[in-house]
Amino acid sequence: MRRTLAGILAFMAMFAALPAAAGPDSERATDPLGELIAGALTGSIPGSIEYKMKATLYHAGAKGIRALDSLGCKVVAMRTLAVDTKVIPRRTIVFIKETVGLPMPNGETHDGYWYASDIGGAIKGNKIDMFSGQGAKSMKPLAGLNLAHLSVTKVGEFKGCPPE
Repeated sequence: MRRTLAGILAFMAMFAALPAAAGPDSERATDPLGELIAGALTGSIPGSIEYKMKATLYHAGAKGIRALDSLGCKVVAMRTLAVDTKVIPRRTIVFIKETVGLPMPNGETHDGYWYASDIGGAIKGNKIDMFSGQGAKSMKPLAGLNLAHLSVTKVGEFKGCPPE
């Protein structure tokens, strides 16, 4: 079994090391081993696309904001994400690297993972709306991200409601 696994890994390494066909019509070469390694480090799905998405913020207490998301789940501060379902389907876990290290309401630091469980009337195309928590003051840790273009990568799916 070990020899088989070693053989497969060696083959993948050799394949990744082969030079790409260099021609005016050739597409960019892919690196399957590199993608696997990068996916293992970031948690992204191999071959997944990193989107640049314009972020806005929303909070509980604002006009039209309810305590439940579009799935009927409780909105969770700095975890719930409203998306355009044509770009990112609901129940998708995404990684937003610009949010790593931000202070969470519970005192922990953010790990960069958000849960696409909400939608919004103004969220069309490459836009996301990040739920900050209760009241306008909850938006302070995310203020620097409002209207910024963030790196958003699909990393998985969840069932039921997102974790709190």
